Amino acid sequence: MTTPQDELLPGTRRALLHRIAVAQSEGRAPSLVAAVVRDGRTVWHGARTSVAGHAPDENTQYRIGSITKTFTAVLVLRLRDEGLLDLGDPLDKHLPGTGAGQATIAELLAHTAGLAAESPAPWWERTPGSLRPELADVLGEEPLRHPVGRRFHYSNPGYTLLGALVEKLRGAPWEDVLRREVLEPLGLHRTGGRPQAPHAGGWAVHPWADVLLPEPVEDLGRMAPAGQLWSTTGDLARFAAFLVRGDDRVLGAASLREMRTPAAPPQEADVVAGYAYGLGLELRRSGERLLVGHSGSLPGFLASLTIAAADDVAAVVLVNCTSGVSPVAVGADLVRIVAEAEPRIPEPWRPARDVDPAVLELVGQWYWGTNAFGLRLGADGLVSLEPLTGSGRRSRFRPNGDGTWTGLEGYYAGESLRPVRRADGSVDHLDLGSFVFTRQPYEEGASVPGGVDPEGWRGIGQRPESP
Repeated sequence: MTTPQDELLPGTRRALLHRIAVAQSEGRAPSLVAAVVRDGRTVWHGARTSVAGHAPDENTQYRIGSITKTFTAVLVLRLRDEGLLDLGDPLDKHLPGTGAGQATIAELLAHTAGLAAESPAPWWERTPGSLRPELADVLGEEPLRHPVGRRFHYSNPGYTLLGALVEKLRGAPWEDVLRREVLEPLGLHRTGGRPQAPHAGGWAVHPWADVLLPEPVEDLGRMAPAGQLWSTTGDLARFAAFLVRGDDRVLGAASLREMRTPAAPPQEADVVAGYAYGLGLELRRSGERLLVGHSGSLPGFLASLTIAAADDVAAVVLVNCTSGVSPVAVGADLVRIVAEAEPRIPEPWRPARDVDPAVLELVGQWYWGTNAFGLRLGADGLVSLEPLTGSGRRSRFRPNGDGTWTGLEGYYAGESLRPVRRADGSVDHLDLGSFVFTRQPYEEGASVPGGVDPEGWRGIGQRPESP
């Protein structure tokens, strides 16, 4: 019988173990656990620990910090999909009187609401949440640091507001809603707001000596939707598979793609670092690979959830120390090791079942001015437009059922593609957001804005005046 651990080649498994062993040793972490998911299934789990004869397994809880925000974002998208709110709604429409109500729900999800990064002193991660019983205690007298909607500025209080929004619209505590609507349907039985044995203890490691200091474990109270949760590599591996594939009991694949789409304008440093933020998910570049997920930290714990959707590989890394290890870097390496050592085998090519002759008539080469493009029809019913030479604007288009298509990505996202026909029914040109694509460059007789010189194409000697 094949076990999950046998699904990777021995060399791949050793490379994964070597990577976490180096991270735990050089980062001086009391323990580090990791898991890899491929094709929606956990295919590897590893652990390294300083305790002889004991290693945490996939059911050992660690605190996951800001990965909690992704769970909160899923709840908010559920409310949107049920029609209870719109992401463009100002917060005041549903939760008035916060002092930050002009920010939209989308801006709160994307950290562009202009709110402060942290709540007022004392340091909320190391003090009881009972010190901040009300939203006003979390936001303070001056909650804004930037104009609303103008820039990305990571905000923990912003997700406190989103948690309060969930509570207001559901009429129940945030954690109860999370358990009922996300954790239980996905089988995440070892994820929750309080640690349950077996769980790791959180430690600080002295920067200049190999000694430890226990970190306090606080109930974050109102700040819980920003960072309260405890979880395991087993549960987070299942959550990673959900974030790629969706589950109609919780959130569909289309809404999850929306979460994975950049929503916040990056700052200069973020552009250089290849970092962006969607709706409750971080996006990073690692070489040519796009990674989505979230990192997390609280005193005594570090965590990362890393997904390469194109490779269908994800990694979870959990550590019980305040600093010393970069779970984000380790997670990116675990994904890379599997994706490069055992690349994804594509599904067999299969032809389309039914093809509309009117659509088939449109495929092939088109010209926007003198730029050559190819229009291709896929078996999924989508058409794709891409430049035939060099780089340029490209997009896939979904059919609207009336002979037109709508762009799905890039420059043409949301733009309309439609064939314009002559009186005899033949295609004169394609209209793409007012751009005219013809079968030949500046085709004679086609409806090209500005017209086409009636003398046609010519050599330089055929022209009476100099170009």
